[in-house]
Amino acid sequence: MAAFEYVALDPQGKQHKGTLEADSSRLIRQQLRDKLWTPLSVSPVKEQKAASVSSSLFKRGISAVELATITRQLATLIQAAMPVEEALQGVAAQQEKRRIKNMLIAIRSRVMEGYTLAQSLEAFPQAFPSMFRATVAAGEHAGYLDNVLNRLADYTESRMQSAQKVKQALLYPIILMVAALGIVCFLLGFVVPDVVKVFADTGQELPLITILLIKTSEGFQHWWPVIFSLVLMGVAGVKYALRRPAFRLLWHEYIFKLPVLGRFSRTLNTARFASTLSILTRSGVSLVEALMIAGQVLSNEAIRAAVVKVAKRVSEGASLNRSLTETGYFPPLMLHMIASGEATGELDQMLEKTAQNQQQELDGRIAITLGLFEPLMLVVMGGVVMVIVLAILLPILNMNQLLN
Repeated sequence: MAAFEYVALDPQGKQHKGTLEADSSRLIRQQLRDKLWTPLSVSPVKEQKAASVSSSLFKRGISAVELATITRQLATLIQAAMPVEEALQGVAAQQEKRRIKNMLIAIRSRVMEGYTLAQSLEAFPQAFPSMFRATVAAGEHAGYLDNVLNRLADYTESRMQSAQKVKQALLYPIILMVAALGIVCFLLGFVVPDVVKVFADTGQELPLITILLIKTSEGFQHWWPVIFSLVLMGVAGVKYALRRPAFRLLWHEYIFKLPVLGRFSRTLNTARFASTLSILTRSGVSLVEALMIAGQVLSNEAIRAAVVKVAKRVSEGASLNRSLTETGYFPPLMLHMIASGEATGELDQMLEKTAQNQQQELDGRIAITLGLFEPLMLVVMGGVVMVIVLAILLPILNMNQLLN
């Protein structure tokens, strides 16, 4: 039995869209005619193409909020001893967005055909990433699907909150930067030229700072199209270069060497790695497979390549702690906690505590970065404006002294 999308007209001429399940499109058309509807189109729900390795949770077919809600609802129904296919039908009935409802019905159709839930989710990799599917597969195998789904919902919500904190941390500094550039461009393009005319008429000798400001203003007025074109070309060139894996790897390695941004990027990636590895191992996924999947969710190519090497070494019998230490990317406290977990046989619990610790450190980094960047931007913006004001006021003060 498969899922089909339909468009039909009722006897009053109103158009209806929806999804039905049947063995063929012919049976769907017959169901519509039995309701006295005229079928306009009937087509099977298409499966999505595989997502790229670099895609992130918040660039997929459904949002993190929708994924967490669906997962939580599905876990609740399965926990109430409802069969998976009925739980999927119940969750689909609660959806307001047609594309999400169609997707859930298509997944239910695959389950009805004999596929497992994890195998059915593979038809929509852009909505359900590999980490999600692997965790569901482990939960089905162990018989704890409801608990695993609840963990996945918590994980998705946590990832969403982290992403929102990062965006909020970057939003205000970006606004300040744009405002500062706008003010400087306005002063150089409109205010300074009018003041220069006054100084030119007086014929007095101008201070050096005023001369530099005049030259800068004249250069900006004549060359601003070239300046903006060069900036746009530079941005486009960097984006094009970052598409090349070799250049992107070098750039990501360089980011880690930067004083503030480097530590922030390192904490962000290690926190994401720890939380993903924790939920996978706690759900019954093997450590080597969990490492490979956890590496895919990282945004930095350098640390991602290092995690691939870690997975290979662990598969050869090396300890997780030693393998992670050799990369040089992970903080000492995280490595110490993992070593303790391996020594006591409680690696799952230690990974969970490590994930919590890294998340707390990430939140602290966001607060510190935002706390430092805001006053820094204000000081820079105030300094630039002060230089422009001084360059304008000094000749005026000199004129007053000459008159006196």
